[in-house]
Amino acid sequence: MRISTKITCLYALILALLLTVIDIITIAGVHLILYHQAEREIQYSITKTTEKLAEGMPFTPDFWRDEPVLVGVVLRITDESGNTVLENDARFPPLDRVLPYITKNPPIWANDNMQVIETDHSTLYYAVVDVVRNDRYYEMHFFKIITLENQFIDTLEWWLLIVNILGFLAALAAGYFLSNRTLQPIREITSTARRIEVERMDRRIEVPPSKDEVNELAVTFNHMLDRLQAGFELQQRFVSDASHELRTPVTVILGYSDLLSRWGREDKEVLDEGIASIQSEAENMQQLIEKLLFLARADQQRQALKKEKLEMSTMLEDLMKKAQLVAKQHEVRLLENAKGQVFADPVMLRQMLRIFIDNSLKYTPAGGNITAKSIREGNRLHLVLADDGIGIAKEDQSKVFERFYRVDSSRTKADERPGGTGLGLSIAKWIAQQHGISIDMESELGKGTKIHLLIPLAENDE
Repeated sequence: MRISTKITCLYALILALLLTVIDIITIAGVHLILYHQAEREIQYSITKTTEKLAEGMPFTPDFWRDEPVLVGVVLRITDESGNTVLENDARFPPLDRVLPYITKNPPIWANDNMQVIETDHSTLYYAVVDVVRNDRYYEMHFFKIITLENQFIDTLEWWLLIVNILGFLAALAAGYFLSNRTLQPIREITSTARRIEVERMDRRIEVPPSKDEVNELAVTFNHMLDRLQAGFELQQRFVSDASHELRTPVTVILGYSDLLSRWGREDKEVLDEGIASIQSEAENMQQLIEKLLFLARADQQRQALKKEKLEMSTMLEDLMKKAQLVAKQHEVRLLENAKGQVFADPVMLRQMLRIFIDNSLKYTPAGGNITAKSIREGNRLHLVLADDGIGIAKEDQSKVFERFYRVDSSRTKADERPGGTGLGLSIAKWIAQQHGISIDMESELGKGTKIHLLIPLAENDE
């Protein structure tokens, strides 16, 4: 069942209940008003008649002087034998033809001291008052004919029923039309979503001009599509770049394998060169695959971290010493090394720092300087890794932490060193995020790069 139909049915049910309650209250109110008015007229007539009797007015035509009984009220006075002594309407039927029709269960809006008489053609409100005059017993019978009032109520009930039915049908049609119109943008969203395919991620929902929930839904859906498209494009680029990176060493390995199969058995120099190249490319491929697996585990939140307290100065000193042993053509120095304990995974933290140091070695020409220093700043350790290498252009600095992103190869290969895979800084960024480490970069082409790391200290070392 469509939502518009559900909304219309719910609206119709609520409207029907509301109209029914209004009708009941209206009919009950009209009954109450009419019966109360008849009661007041009878009560007024009883009071005036009683006053006349108290004044000693005889049961003669002069009794009706000053109109003690209101118009529309019938009074019949009978003696002990039931004979009529005085009446104001001789055409009114005898009591023995009227009183047998007294209703045993009067309506709730009738007065408890009065009775209701229902005949085939009329309805009367009835009250009887006993009086004693000159030691004789009399009964005063007061009748108020409310036939027209009841007929009016019956007619009102029918008109209310007809009007309610027509109003209900009109409201049902209007509700169905409005709900369909209101939900039309949602159907368009559904239709657009069905047409969106992997190859056509550029489709978007038309945002309605009204500022309501449908507008917010369309805007949110478009933002979701933007994120999905960006993620899908990133995935496509990731797969494309990974394929390209893997194809290069595979091509080299296949080329040298073919070379060795032809001349490697006879030429030792060709054999050594081929084996060395194959080994180098296999190592590059292994490193690339390890990095891809690392990022895949990170994306799936399956990369385990084993954090513990460790002395940062010891790790930094060890890394810089090893860098000095490897970098024979560079000046590697540890300028300042403040002590401070951090709560981190030692393997991951070491890998992050090694990525930054290796980048400095790779993109700094021979004879260049690579320095590191750490300073305590409150509850954090400020670590600065700097070099005077080729630097990074300003437009590239915000992108170097993206996967497979590499700046122009003509500016990044110092001394014809091979470029990286473009994954190292992505891994370093993920490790930093997992340890609450903020990264800031300062770089200028031809002058070098500085990496600022703000590392939180362990609680008892602050």
